[in-house]
Amino acid sequence: MAKLKVGVLISGRGSNLQALIDACADEDYPAEIVLAISNVPGAAGLARAEAAGIPTVVVDHKAFDDREAFEKVLGEALSAASAELVCLAGFMRLLTEDFVNHWRDRLINIHPSLLPAFRGIHIHERVIEYGTRFSGCTVHFVRPAMDDGPIIIQAVVPVFQDDSPDLLAARVLAQEHRAYPLAVRLIAESRVRVASEHVVIGDFRCEDGAMINPVPE
Repeated sequence: MAKLKVGVLISGRGSNLQALIDACADEDYPAEIVLAISNVPGAAGLARAEAAGIPTVVVDHKAFDDREAFEKVLGEALSAASAELVCLAGFMRLLTEDFVNHWRDRLINIHPSLLPAFRGIHIHERVIEYGTRFSGCTVHFVRPAMDDGPIIIQAVVPVFQDDSPDLLAARVLAQEHRAYPLAVRLIAESRVRVASEHVVIGDFRCEDGAMINPVPE
């Protein structure tokens, strides 16, 4: 069976790209990365892709007069690589409505909070400041609004009373590295569909039970 062709967009270190690379190294994994694109020259994630033998392209947003021109080159590169699914993995650029709609339900993102809570940036600082007891990550289909779209997968972690943003970020990131490859697998296996802006997953299983934080005596 043909594997789903995936393009990954990054801006930085590419740790979620690496999680996808590691998943794709399994012969039974139903997807393959055909291209990694960075909008930042010299981004560390490019070296990760090159080490795995994945073609890379740099499309520096600063070299373009507007977002439309930038995205035109992005789209051309993805199409030339025959990408069928686009994964945003720490891609720090807002995409226009036209680009998002062109890739509708073929464009996913991972965000380090339990959406719809804590959209935007400085998430872990805000979670701690607010006194939230749980945080986590969300993989979702992208829509034109920032950090919006049908939710595919979420993973939850506790927030500890003595947490720092860095400690919390590391705990969430470990779950991101599990959730993103799983979301891509589900899509590649044709088990995901969007109905009325909700994701429906075939052969769905949910862990039974609940978490409480703090734990009662």
